Amino acid sequence: MTTKGDNDPAETSDWLDALRAVSAHRGSERTNYLVTSLVEQARREGIYVPQSLTTPYCNTIAPQQETPNPGDLSVEERLRSIIRWNALAIILRANKDSSELGGHIASFQSAETLYDIGFGHFWHAPSNGHGGDLVYIQGHSSPGIYARAYVEGRLSEEQLLNYRQETGGIGLPSYPHPWLMPDFWQFPTVSMGLGPLMAIYQARFLKYLQGRGLADTAPRKVWAFMGDGEMDEPESLGAISLAGREKLDNLVFVINCNLQRLDGPVRGNGKIVQELESVFRGAGWKVIKVLWGGGWDRLLAKDSSGKLLELMEECVDGEYQDFKSKSGAYVREHFFGRYEETRALVADMTDDEIWALSRGGHDPAKVYAAYAEAVKCTGQPTLILAKTVKGYGMGESGEGQMIAHQAKKMTQDALRGFRDRFRIPLTDEQLADVPFIRPADDSPEMRYLQERRAALGGYLPQRRRKSSSLPIPPLETFERLLKDTGEREISTTMAFVQMLGTLVRDKTIGKHVVPIVPDESRTFGMEGMFRQLGIWSSTGQLYKPQDADQLMYYRESSDGQVLQEGINEGGAMSSWIVAATSYSTNDVPMIPFYIYYSMFGLQRVGDLAWLAGDIRARGFLLGGTAGRTTLNGEGLQHEDGHSHLIAGTIPNCVSYDPTFAYEVVTIVREGMRRMVEAQEDVFYYVTLMNENYAHPAMPEGSEEGILKGLYLLRDGGKAERKGHKVQLMGSGTILREVIAAADLLHSDFKIAADVWSATSFNELRRDGMDVERWNRLHPASEPRASHVEQCLSGHDGPVVAATDYMRNYADQIRSSVQAAGRRYTVLGTDGFGRSDYRRKLRRFFEVDRWHIAIAALNALAEEGVIKASVVAEAIAKYGIDTEAAAPWTV
Repeated sequence: MTTKGDNDPAETSDWLDALRAVSAHRGSERTNYLVTSLVEQARREGIYVPQSLTTPYCNTIAPQQETPNPGDLSVEERLRSIIRWNALAIILRANKDSSELGGHIASFQSAETLYDIGFGHFWHAPSNGHGGDLVYIQGHSSPGIYARAYVEGRLSEEQLLNYRQETGGIGLPSYPHPWLMPDFWQFPTVSMGLGPLMAIYQARFLKYLQGRGLADTAPRKVWAFMGDGEMDEPESLGAISLAGREKLDNLVFVINCNLQRLDGPVRGNGKIVQELESVFRGAGWKVIKVLWGGGWDRLLAKDSSGKLLELMEECVDGEYQDFKSKSGAYVREHFFGRYEETRALVADMTDDEIWALSRGGHDPAKVYAAYAEAVKCTGQPTLILAKTVKGYGMGESGEGQMIAHQAKKMTQDALRGFRDRFRIPLTDEQLADVPFIRPADDSPEMRYLQERRAALGGYLPQRRRKSSSLPIPPLETFERLLKDTGEREISTTMAFVQMLGTLVRDKTIGKHVVPIVPDESRTFGMEGMFRQLGIWSSTGQLYKPQDADQLMYYRESSDGQVLQEGINEGGAMSSWIVAATSYSTNDVPMIPFYIYYSMFGLQRVGDLAWLAGDIRARGFLLGGTAGRTTLNGEGLQHEDGHSHLIAGTIPNCVSYDPTFAYEVVTIVREGMRRMVEAQEDVFYYVTLMNENYAHPAMPEGSEEGILKGLYLLRDGGKAERKGHKVQLMGSGTILREVIAAADLLHSDFKIAADVWSATSFNELRRDGMDVERWNRLHPASEPRASHVEQCLSGHDGPVVAATDYMRNYADQIRSSVQAAGRRYTVLGTDGFGRSDYRRKLRRFFEVDRWHIAIAALNALAEEGVIKASVVAEAIAKYGIDTEAAAPWTV
């Protein structure tokens, strides 16, 4: 075969013959070396050499190079068929009376062989000699994983019958959810794109633990399964260059290329396999294509004209989907019949034999060979592109059809066809009941299944709920930060960094601390950790840093402790999640602290934050430069007024907005106690500010209130006149405005004001809901009082709360305040952010001391304690523009 336009075919033939000779006698490695050397020399000579990142549309591994499957192939086939049937039965029985519960048949049927070979031969469970492989299972394939666990004896028939019926406590969740099955599922993956992203950072974190000498992770692999349609998610491909750059040879991606999205073809007019191959090869991955089953090997060997391979190349995915939805006769006519040469190749085959030509992802020999090659790969991550048929085996009820993903039921004819195709041991009469199948314990199938898993260390998936507890330093360890700073002004960010510095020096827990930062360490005053701890790098530091002569120079190290993630919120959050779940995946508890601009956290990576709750992460998220008016020069897209509201939506996220250093220390220390010592499945979100001011000493007896979310910071004393007293609440940077407002009320209007630090309106809301529910369900019992009610008892006057967040944040405790019989006024920073001086921003958003004082006076006027004219006097005195547009106006 020569290139069109060849003006010297004889010379071309000589070169090609030489290439074939080297390949035949010296092997592919020598051939690749010579070709690469020629290309490099051509480029040095200035000759243009076109590049191609794709290889021919055929299997990467030639038949003669395949590693054979050493298992009992006939028993494995019977087991695959039984598991296929049970997976199908789970969905059909759940939707027998109604399709309300839903579920997916088609995804697992296309991927069954891909999972079976892994479970049978490659995936190690945690054992004495192996830390266990980590498998990210594609969410829509969960029925197949339940089906296998049922055959293994790990799940009961009752559980299968309660698929997607979870409120009774015995049901199975629709997808992999560790929160709902904490001993079974490890990784939530059904939010598409997050599985691939997390798997990359998981593999990297294993290298991090190995580099720091905290665990032997060398034998372990991370396997991630996904669909070709899922690769359209930006997160799916967003970190593949990191995997290539870091040479993560402990990572294997398996993409199930059934060519079909939820609604139609993934690339109807193109080839998703070729597209993905080029993207991953360009990012430094080894790519193994498993496109054609063993039946095609004979045809390709006979293809002396090259027309079959040419035909495979020219057909687009929309056509391939169409072929597998029809019949052998249709494939003969519309695929092979396109050229005389290809028609002749199948002339001696029946239509049934043509239809039996399978795709590579359904051929256990091809899949085994690909997996064997992947686990041997060194120096780069591996991608396996396995071509399959969506709804494989479903016949007229969905095989290769546009409706496959939505199919919840099958016709009796399709069910019989499925039974016959996979030789399921059921009669026509039994089919109607769609029974689950589990072979007898002493059957060859069950003995083989148990033997294979025993050889690999035990069952998968499985999840470790507890690890070893670590003792947390007492509060007194941070005594310096509990004292009055005097004239020295610091920010809460600086207080946190000082606390972190103490933690990393602790002999017991110091090595377990994982500081995670974006490309903003200097912003947060953390550059001192570069030299002290080092930035982790798999290759160490191959250059002399520009600031090597400075005290706090930039230092990378193969045993560094800091994870510096660049400008990459999704990647940094994934890194935090894998560190925050290391207690489970590695039996090595870690304490990750991820600090970032608060506006670029929960808002930007909200799906990952929700996943962190599901996966039972334990760690700290620190929202730096928090609040709408604190990051004063950065403007609309940087100023956060709602992250605490987002944090409050995650049930096991504990969030605080502290003002003073001692509050930060108390909260973080308690978080460590709960997560690392008591091993509670919660994680913390704590906001920090960059505003410098003096910090008072920790008031005696305030610890409990700090942690519950509210404590009395300053008693305003007895009012000079009856009723002339208010209760002022604040948090974060605005608490200082609240304190100043209390001073204004006293000096200008003789109004007494108690000042309360509300460290967490979210925690107060949860406490209030608990009390409200208990009282509603126990009408005959003595009513309980919320923490807010208990605090306000004995403190007179209406309540005014102000924060640097939207009013909704503080408004969450309105029912608790009202239960205490108080009027409640809330001020907040609703609206888009602005750039200006902090004092001007707080005036603009109406949360400065003067607006707080006016709100307090107005509340007293509404209660008839003072006259409305006093409020008007204050408005004039403080220069408030009553006609200015509200900050939330659009």
